[in-house]
Amino acid sequence: MSDFWQRVLVYPFVVLVLSLLLWAIAGALPAALFFGVLMLWRLFFHLRNLADLQRWLAAPETTDVPDGSGLWEDAFSKLNKLMRNLRKEREKHAAALLQMEQATGALPDGVVILDASDRIEWCNLLAVQHFGLDTERDMGQQITYLARQPEFVQYLATRNFSEPLILRNSRQDGIVLSIKLISYGKDKRLLISSDITQLERIETMRRDFVANVSHELRTPLTVVNGFVETMHDMPHLENDMARRALNLMGDQTVRMESLVNDLLTLSRLENDQNPVREETVDVSALLHEIFKEGQLLSNGKHQLHLDVASEAKLSGSRDELRSAFTNLLTNAIRYTPEAGEITLRWADKDGCLAYCVRDSGIGIAPQHIPRLTERFYRVDRSRSRETGGTGLGLAIVKHIAMRHQAKLEVVSEEGKGSTFSIVFPSKRVVA
Repeated sequence: MSDFWQRVLVYPFVVLVLSLLLWAIAGALPAALFFGVLMLWRLFFHLRNLADLQRWLAAPETTDVPDGSGLWEDAFSKLNKLMRNLRKEREKHAAALLQMEQATGALPDGVVILDASDRIEWCNLLAVQHFGLDTERDMGQQITYLARQPEFVQYLATRNFSEPLILRNSRQDGIVLSIKLISYGKDKRLLISSDITQLERIETMRRDFVANVSHELRTPLTVVNGFVETMHDMPHLENDMARRALNLMGDQTVRMESLVNDLLTLSRLENDQNPVREETVDVSALLHEIFKEGQLLSNGKHQLHLDVASEAKLSGSRDELRSAFTNLLTNAIRYTPEAGEITLRWADKDGCLAYCVRDSGIGIAPQHIPRLTERFYRVDRSRSRETGGTGLGLAIVKHIAMRHQAKLEVVSEEGKGSTFSIVFPSKRVVA
């Protein structure tokens, strides 16, 4: 028998023995009264300790665990030890939580923890500033009730968080935020907001500088090119060296003019104050025009094919789309050897519409593909200059695609050719 049951049964056993002795001495009635009184007193003892336990349970944080006696003393002692351990654990967790809050408070970004329904569970001070939150009133509220910018609401609704959202119309006027959502745990998300106002200002200054310099270069380049052409047409210019020099000067001024024009085009495309001029574009007719220009540029050196598999039209800027489509075709002609094949295709692709240019040219190594749309990035610098490229064509194509909510896809293999595709979302398609 365990120690607990021994201690439980000792008292009633002793009372019973004493009652039996009293019965033998004084009779049954005094023995029964004696037994009843002692058992009632024991019951009162247990009820009193139980009442103490009830009082403590009503306010365990502000009152001490009762002392008790007998079996209750052991129970209260173990309960007191358990409470001390719980307090230590709680203090440890509180210290860890405080450290986490201090660490997230020291972050240069705003952090908001969202649940599966986009309700706010926690945020740091920078997030409070970025979104105008209240750490007491707004806990448990949906973030879209507080940050009502349409682009932000749409960003959360699409559930496509591969790219950050640039938010310019935030609660604080004049600041630009970069918003990124990261999933973790079970249906939890971290919303991270970064203040990129200074970076945006620097980028704007860079764009303005490039645009201004490019604009200022146009006039002297035009003058120089005019003089070069005039000198080249002089009837008495018999020096071969001079003619070659003038030819080279003419080629380089033309190339510089193309570079300046491309830089100005990029600055215009990057300008947020220059929205897309929406119009219905007959892509089929546009591709037939571009195809004829490609045949003239190729001059019979390549086998060009046009495959228009859809009559759907696009909503967008015809001039910008023409520039992007022409750039991809021009690149294919430049980097495809003579007698190679080039195919222009307009067709459905995974529920969207895509303009594809496939060539049998030299191809591109995998390590170069992610950087193709960088300004002035060249896979083969010497060959790019020989073909007359400015190094800005694919950067222009990428920006035009982004302005039309499209994406530029590149599939290539060295020695087997490349396929460049601009994939337009269904919302841009006019049936």
